[in-house]
Amino acid sequence: MSLLKKLAGQTALYGLSSMIGRAINFLLVPVYTSLLLPAEYGIVTELYAYAAFFNILYLFGMETTYFRFANKKDADEAHIFNHVNTQVLFGSFIISAVIFLVTPSIAGHLSLGNAQKTAADFTAYIYYIVLILFTDAALAIAFARLRMRNKAFWFASVKLMNIGVTVLLNIILLWGIPLLLSSDSISEETKRFILSWYDPNDLVSYIFISNLVANLLQLPFLIKAFAGFKFVWDTYLYKPMLVYALPLMVMGLAGMINEMLDRLILRELLPDNFYPGSTKLHALGVYGACYKLSMFMTLAIQAFRYAAEPFFFSRAADKNSPQLFADIMKWFVLVCLLIFLGVSLNINIVKQFLGNKAFWEGLAIVPILLLANLFLGVYYNLAIWFKLTDKTYWGIYISLFGAALTVAGNIILIPLMGYMGAAYVTLLCYASMAIFSYLLGHKYYPIPYQTVKMGMWIISASFLVYLSSFVHFENAVNNLLISNSIIVVWLGIILLLEKRFNGLKA
Repeated sequence: MSLLKKLAGQTALYGLSSMIGRAINFLLVPVYTSLLLPAEYGIVTELYAYAAFFNILYLFGMETTYFRFANKKDADEAHIFNHVNTQVLFGSFIISAVIFLVTPSIAGHLSLGNAQKTAADFTAYIYYIVLILFTDAALAIAFARLRMRNKAFWFASVKLMNIGVTVLLNIILLWGIPLLLSSDSISEETKRFILSWYDPNDLVSYIFISNLVANLLQLPFLIKAFAGFKFVWDTYLYKPMLVYALPLMVMGLAGMINEMLDRLILRELLPDNFYPGSTKLHALGVYGACYKLSMFMTLAIQAFRYAAEPFFFSRAADKNSPQLFADIMKWFVLVCLLIFLGVSLNINIVKQFLGNKAFWEGLAIVPILLLANLFLGVYYNLAIWFKLTDKTYWGIYISLFGAALTVAGNIILIPLMGYMGAAYVTLLCYASMAIFSYLLGHKYYPIPYQTVKMGMWIISASFLVYLSSFVHFENAVNNLLISNSIIVVWLGIILLLEKRFNGLKA
């Protein structure tokens, strides 16, 4: 139990930076949309979407590879760190150089049909994105080293500093300086000086600049993590690391398809007038906004992953680790189900995050996406079997299976069900991946998961959410009391049964 408490404590610290970062990103959306034209905000959305895919190529699965090789018996952690860092820096430099060379051609293509921005503008934006990607990759293994050394507090502190600087720069560059320029309290000479380096008609650039500067300011706080670093190229390590990391990269790319494809192709697949009186762009906006409400589950899962991955590797040699991993899974599922119930049964309160009532028509997708992300978290837990047994090629097969299911499912269901179809495909994809991984893991790395028990928890929670869709009270206080009373009773029954049959495997 002490090990579980340690993991829970580290999860909370890692989760703090992750939760605040995503929350701030969520809160910046209305700020951006109030200051930028829709086409300008579209540029930001598009380029950051591409950045999400390229971030996987830049890191090439080397974070997990570092954990795996540094935790092997008699491993020289410093040498492993130097070699992995060298690989990441060298690979990132090559990818960045190639993108820089072809940027003018890419920018020309992206600027077609855009009346507000020229190819030169897009060229500058792409350069910023490449530099952001390079700095992210250059610091990634140092952050991984903090995680492996259980420096959760320092990790969270640097991440929070990065978030704070990003927000502050966004406020200054996008709002503060334009406000200053419009003020009569400063001289014309001061205004001319500001306008010599600041373009009030190109706020998009300053979003990217804020991110880049905040990334660079992390380096002084990671000096200790880089202690002893020198460029090392170990030909003996290169091949086994490549073999281990390549499937992880492919899995990452496939995972990005699973995560983002629906928002990329919804407008293309949605039939005209599917939602009477609404455009396809309106439907995409509703789906994207309501998708944000599933972040409550995503935050918990991401925080858990930061702490759990190095923890699992460090405990792999323990003969009692299978039972420990099973216990972790059980409590993980229970916590995620509490989030699922808490958000779904209190949707009338949670929806206030969206502000504009026009987005509320898509709230039905929220429980589906929450449950989908729960299964994604289960899959992350289950995936430890092929990472510990070095059978990461199975991760490729599972991820590609999920990606194929996502592509085919969206093509079939979006024209029939609109964004509800996209939500159901997400649930189907992640649930199928979890089941697939469980069946394979049971064969290659048996862990005594209490699958029947957890399955009953998931079914009962889903049934409660389904029933709640038919029950509505005009009084908001009654809604709040009844919904949360249901959650308390549900949890109480589970804990009583757990206490009564403690140790009995379902």
